[in-house]
Amino acid sequence: MKIENHIFDDLKLGDSAALRRLCTQDDLIVFANVSGNHNPMHFHDADGDGNGVPEAVAPGMFVGALVSAVLGNLLPGAGTLFRAQSFVFHTRAHAGDELESRVTVTDKNEGDSTVTLATEVRRVRDNALVLSGMAEVAAPRRKLSYSSHDLPGLIVQRHRHFEKLLRRAEPLDPLVTAVICPDETNSLGGALRAHRHTLIEPVLIGDPVRIAEAAAELGESLEGLEIIGEPDPETAARRAVALVNEGRAGALMKGHLHTDQLLRAVLDKGAGLRAGRRLTHVFVMDVPGFAHLLLVTDAAINIAPDLRTKIDIVQNAIDLAISLGVEMPKVAVLSAVETVNPDIPSSLDAALLSKMAERGQITGGMVDGPLAMDNAVDVFAARLKGITSPVAGRAEVLVVPNLDAGNMLAKQLTYLAHAEAAGLVIGAQVPIILNSRADNDMARLASCAVATLHHHWQKGTA
Repeated sequence: MKIENHIFDDLKLGDSAALRRLCTQDDLIVFANVSGNHNPMHFHDADGDGNGVPEAVAPGMFVGALVSAVLGNLLPGAGTLFRAQSFVFHTRAHAGDELESRVTVTDKNEGDSTVTLATEVRRVRDNALVLSGMAEVAAPRRKLSYSSHDLPGLIVQRHRHFEKLLRRAEPLDPLVTAVICPDETNSLGGALRAHRHTLIEPVLIGDPVRIAEAAAELGESLEGLEIIGEPDPETAARRAVALVNEGRAGALMKGHLHTDQLLRAVLDKGAGLRAGRRLTHVFVMDVPGFAHLLLVTDAAINIAPDLRTKIDIVQNAIDLAISLGVEMPKVAVLSAVETVNPDIPSSLDAALLSKMAERGQITGGMVDGPLAMDNAVDVFAARLKGITSPVAGRAEVLVVPNLDAGNMLAKQLTYLAHAEAAGLVIGAQVPIILNSRADNDMARLASCAVATLHHHWQKGTA
C-alpha cells in the first residue's frame, strides 16, 4: 500500500478517512506477544472467565491501534505523531469481526501544528459503535510518501491445522492402541496425553517396572490402564501385533524401541500385519503460514523406492489425505526439474505416476509431476515457469524421490520453518504411529489424531 500524507496546511475541518480490518485470531496472538498482555480473555482457545466458552475478545488497545493506523496511514498520514488520545468503549469486538476505524478533523491549532480529530471504530456487520474518542496529533508539515510493502512480514507460529484435526478426532470413539515399550517419559507421556484427549485407549506393552518409573517421573497415574509385561522389545512388538490379530487393538504406537524391531514384527509373513501394499511413511505437517496441511512421503521407511513402490507411496498418501478431510488431494511428485529428463530418474518416475493417475491406476487424487519444490507449493513460481496444472503451486501431498530427500525436507520444515510433524506408517492392516524421540507433545498428540481419523475412515465410522 502506498501511503501519502496530508500536511497541516491542507487539512480542513470535516476531513475524514477510514480503514477496514478483519480482526483475526492471529492478530490477537501477535498483539499478545508484542504488548506482553497474555490475558486469556483474548485467546481463541482459552476460557478467560470460566464460563466454559473461549472468548477471543479483541483487547481494547488493539481496537485503539486501528485508530492509530488511520492517523498514520491516511489522515494526516506519514509523519503524524500523537499528542493525546481518549477512548470510550461501548461494546466488545471479537476475533472474526470486521472493524472500520474512522477519524474526522474537528480543530486545528496554527501555533503548534496540532490537529484534533474525532475517532471511532464500528463493527461492520451491524454498524455497532465499539469505540469513540478524540485524538490530538502533531500533523506533518512536509509532503511524504511511503510504500508499506517495504515492511518485513510476520508469520504466526501457531499450528491451526493440527488444532482442527484434534477437534475432528476427539468426538470419535477412542482408538485402542498397543503402545510398545513406553518405558521412558516421552513415549509414555505422549500416549497418556492422547488418552486424556480421548484419542486413544492405550494398552501398554513393555517392562512394567520401567513403565511405572516413567509414570512416576511424569507425576502420572496408570490406574485403569492395561499393562502387559514384556520386557524384551522384540517380544513386546510381536505381542502388540498379536493384539491386532486378536481384534483387541486397532493401531500400534512406537515407544522406546528401534523402528526395525517394530517393523520386523509387522512384516512377519506368518503372524504379521501385511495388507497387500508396501508399508509407507507419511509426515503430516502443519507449517506456520501455510494455508493447509502438507503431507511429505516417504521419509522414513523406503530408502530408494522403485516405481512399483512409489505407486503404493502415492496411493497410501492419497488415502490418508482423504481420511483427514481433503476431498481431492493434489499430489506433486517432486524432482529437481519440472520437465522430463532421461538423465534424472526421478523425473521419469514422476511422469509415469502422473500418467498412471490419469488412466485410473492411482485413484482418489490429482497427481502431477515432475515438479520442482518451488512450483509445487508456490502458485507464482508455477506461473513464472509457465506450468498449467491444478496441482502446481497448490500441492497438498509431496512425493519425494527417496528417503534422503524426504527426511531432509521434513527436517528443514521442522527446524527452519517451525513446522510440527505427525508421523504415521500406513499400508498395514492398522495404522502405525511412528514418532521421533525429538517430537514434542503436539506432534505426538497430532500423530494419534491422524491415526484415529484414518482408522475411522477405513472402518466407515468417521
